[in-house]
Amino acid sequence: MSDKLFDLTQEDIQLLLAAEAHLGSKNVQVHNEPYVYKTRPDGVNIIHINKTWEKIVLAARIIAAVPKASEVVAISSRIYGQRAVLKFANHTGATAIAGRFTPGNFTNYITRSFKEPRLIVVTDPRTDAQAIKEASYVNIPVIALCDTDSPTEYVDVAIPCNNRGRHSVGLIWWLLAREVLRLKGVLPDRQTAWSVMPDLYFYRDPEEAEAPAAAEEEIIEDVQQAGNDIATHATGGEWEASTADAGADWAATDDWAAEAAPATTVA
Repeated sequence: MSDKLFDLTQEDIQLLLAAEAHLGSKNVQVHNEPYVYKTRPDGVNIIHINKTWEKIVLAARIIAAVPKASEVVAISSRIYGQRAVLKFANHTGATAIAGRFTPGNFTNYITRSFKEPRLIVVTDPRTDAQAIKEASYVNIPVIALCDTDSPTEYVDVAIPCNNRGRHSVGLIWWLLAREVLRLKGVLPDRQTAWSVMPDLYFYRDPEEAEAPAAAEEEIIEDVQQAGNDIATHATGGEWEASTADAGADWAATDDWAAEAAPATTVA
């Protein structure tokens, strides 16, 4: 199979640039220097997206080579990557650990959450340092999403990218999942678009989700109140009340006319 089939497409370049996956930090760790394309005047390092794509393809080949998909563990302690690892696990059959990593997951077989994976993929080597450390104890290969300043100790395959932005993290996990499915034959060819959108892997703020729901409830309440007002007018409740008031006023006028009439004297 020719390596040209794995070349980065124009659509993927646009996605990586739109998600700002190429924007690194201002510091550079010595092992990440080959991935830096250039440094902007403001000090931000630009990551070479071709090298990002090469590492995504390499990581996908390693993941697809694991015989049992559930023995690949996707890990994210950072909140921006938790939704992404859950979706990645759902689409590829891997196991997800989203949230705090319990110490002893890979080393203490007494714990209820003990696992013996063949491979782990982490979102950030700094926040997921406990998982990487335990993987080094039991000789588990590690794939990591690395920024320019991320530590690479015990990391076997580093995917250079912006691992701080929620769109960047979600997109890298999406590209990795799509490439794994292509290699496993779930997607028939490289020209077939994946029906799953990258937005599904992006972190969503719960407060942003609650705001439209609250606004929708207010609209529903307003509509219901308007419907009640219309129903009240339709039944004639206010009309009957106003008619009764008008009748009382006419009766009072008749009484006043009777009192005002002069008495007739009989001669």
